[in-house]
Amino acid sequence: MKKFIWISLLAVAIPFLATAQCLIKGKVTDKDDGSPLPYAHITVENTLLIAFSNTEGVYKIQNLSEDTYLIKCTFVGYKPFSKEIEVRGTQELNIALEKSEVLADEVIIKATRTGEQTAVAHTNLSKQQVAQINLGQDLPVLLNTTPSVVMTSDAGAGVGYTGIKIRGSDGTRINVTINGIPVNDAESHGVWWVNMPDIVSSVENIQIQRGVGTSTNGAGAFGGTINMLTNTLNPESYAGLSASYGSFNTSKKTINFGSGLLNSKWVFDGRLSQIHSDGYIDRSKTDLSSYYLSGGYYGKKNIIKLIHFSGKEKTYQAWYGVPKDSLSTNRTFNPAGLYYDTNGHVQYYKNETDNYQQDHYQLHYALNINHNLTFNAAAHYTYGRGYYEQYREDDAFEDYSLPNPIIGSDTLTETDFIRRRWLDNRFYGTTYALSYNSFSKLSLIAGGGYNRYEGNHFGEIIWAGIAKDIPMGKRYYDNDALKTDLNNYIKLSYTFKQLNIFGDIQQRHITYSFLGKAIVDNAVEDMQQDVVFNFINPKAGINYDINGRNSVYCFWGKANREPVRDDFVASSASSRPRPETLNNFEVGYKRNTQKYNAGINTYLMNYKDQLVLTGEINDVGEYTRKNIENSYRCGIEAEAGIIFGKIARWNFNITYSQNRLKKFTEYYDVYDANWDWTGTDSVTYTNTHIAFSPEIIAGSVLNFTPLKNLSCDVISKYIGQQYIDNTSSKERMLEPYFINDLKLSYSFNKFKPTNFEFVILINNLLDVNYISNAWVYDAIVDNSAPKAVSDGYFPQAGRHYLAGINIKFK
Repeated sequence: MKKFIWISLLAVAIPFLATAQCLIKGKVTDKDDGSPLPYAHITVENTLLIAFSNTEGVYKIQNLSEDTYLIKCTFVGYKPFSKEIEVRGTQELNIALEKSEVLADEVIIKATRTGEQTAVAHTNLSKQQVAQINLGQDLPVLLNTTPSVVMTSDAGAGVGYTGIKIRGSDGTRINVTINGIPVNDAESHGVWWVNMPDIVSSVENIQIQRGVGTSTNGAGAFGGTINMLTNTLNPESYAGLSASYGSFNTSKKTINFGSGLLNSKWVFDGRLSQIHSDGYIDRSKTDLSSYYLSGGYYGKKNIIKLIHFSGKEKTYQAWYGVPKDSLSTNRTFNPAGLYYDTNGHVQYYKNETDNYQQDHYQLHYALNINHNLTFNAAAHYTYGRGYYEQYREDDAFEDYSLPNPIIGSDTLTETDFIRRRWLDNRFYGTTYALSYNSFSKLSLIAGGGYNRYEGNHFGEIIWAGIAKDIPMGKRYYDNDALKTDLNNYIKLSYTFKQLNIFGDIQQRHITYSFLGKAIVDNAVEDMQQDVVFNFINPKAGINYDINGRNSVYCFWGKANREPVRDDFVASSASSRPRPETLNNFEVGYKRNTQKYNAGINTYLMNYKDQLVLTGEINDVGEYTRKNIENSYRCGIEAEAGIIFGKIARWNFNITYSQNRLKKFTEYYDVYDANWDWTGTDSVTYTNTHIAFSPEIIAGSVLNFTPLKNLSCDVISKYIGQQYIDNTSSKERMLEPYFINDLKLSYSFNKFKPTNFEFVILINNLLDVNYISNAWVYDAIVDNSAPKAVSDGYFPQAGRHYLAGINIKFK
């Protein structure tokens, strides 16, 4: 691994030594009136060069060798331009763009994205980049090679419940939007990709922002944002069929289709998907189905677009992990559903499953008011409902608010139960943005949204071993929650020659009503409660384009984030955690040449009152997270791309970081030799590692194209050691791992207009045994040092395979 790191750093340095002698320059203008078009995006095909026109529409592309190139230029609201030119010395190419006959979809998400010249660390992924490895695995798997990302899978094979971390921050701290509409659950802030199976097949592009990023809608971004845009206007009709099959009986079947532009105004797109996997872990079976439908009116001045997509999942629970003492003897053991029958034999409950369906509706409207002003608004509605079912052995009747039954002369206190824990929720609201572009120096966006969440949480008893006087379907808990989120933001960007300055300020007003704990007359009671939060989140940055090849930038952003549902319902008003605050500083450098590009970004994420689990029991007898006054993440991210002639390309990134809690106290339950609980004890730690925050993260994609239609990718990922808790104990640490995947694809269109592509993906090519996630419960037993008394580890699959075929009809 050390060799890999040194090679990576050397490769990052190579661009600074590169030289070239040719130049393309010119001006990008409006074809009708000749006015300049600033910030037009110009690329040179089959190179890594990217250029942008300045405030006068002038652009310059340097570092070219003598050759023939295809030049492409795009600008929102205009038709794409492409022209092949022969370059010898200095070549002038003026580009006159023609206005598009219809408004472009990009105006829908422009307000929540960052531009290439904005001082925010980000990665853009096109539809083609994501689709290359889309054989049914979840989105976190497909994003795994992007900078500072760590992925995990409960079932071990990338299908079912998967998670993603950015810079060590988990999914509850990553803001996710689809077409600018919030996806994070309003209460838990989590995103469950299993509820949106194969959404990638309907995505046009993805932008990942690292750190606080720019203002957006929904949950506060504490680690990053994932911003997706679904299918955009395709003027030609199409249809496609994708199918794959592989290890663990994993399969994916997708049909997608589009009408093309009908009557020069109307477009309809659709997709149907079905995914199945038995999983690597025992009984981690997953059955997923989804669809996507959209219909839009595209006028020259406006867009009206209705989008509906839905996902349904049934997944056997694998979220408990494998006990550590089983890893060496039964690596795929799954304790979910385990119980003992009347003969004392181990059985597994067949329906220990998670069942959920989520329906999304979005209505978008965009209007080009005039040359300088555009407006877009959206209304959205999401309906989710489902439950997870559990066999519970020897549960107490009082846990279900039931009296102890008396049979004969015996009073019984326990029996076996089968229960369902339901969530029935509705999330709806609106977003808006008004954008001004002077097409000179100034651009301005004013936007925001109002969202309302209504959640019904309840549990049902559907069977009991001793069912005397227990009506089946009895709800043993039932409570409602209501949350509203009003946010408004203003973003300003000003360019003076080579200098771009941007400012961004957001206001959030949050109200939350929930059933939580309260202390009344020295007794703990459930009581409906209300909290209100008001946050101001400012950001600012500067980007300086030194000479068209090199640029530097700096960024500062502040974010505030309210606690999640569990923090509220398991605490009283006096023990309730405070909101978290993050100050994020970034400084970076980018270089762009014909054969190489490189970037280095340094960051400091300084937290105040970060919430972590400490094991302390609060005043209502619950374990909840506590505010840690000072903690931080700081690091350096380096990424580069290199083209080797016409047959090979290498993109790679590496992150080195330090992630620390300056001081915190861990609390441990104490048991005597007979395992009777006797109280708690505590240990204070200083300068410890933040859990699940590896110091080194590296990703690489090495592509070879030995033949015209044959492509080979070696996909590599290195994750350094991770601590399972915040004590920095070597006994509670995940070992580092380095895994490699191999992808082969071959395409041909011999039977025009039909195109065929065959793909083979070998995951974990070297058959590495590794663990990507874990949990542990520590305690003090009979005066011992703190030790793990219960745990769960998530081993990932060894070498496994997927093979697929993609057929496109035009």
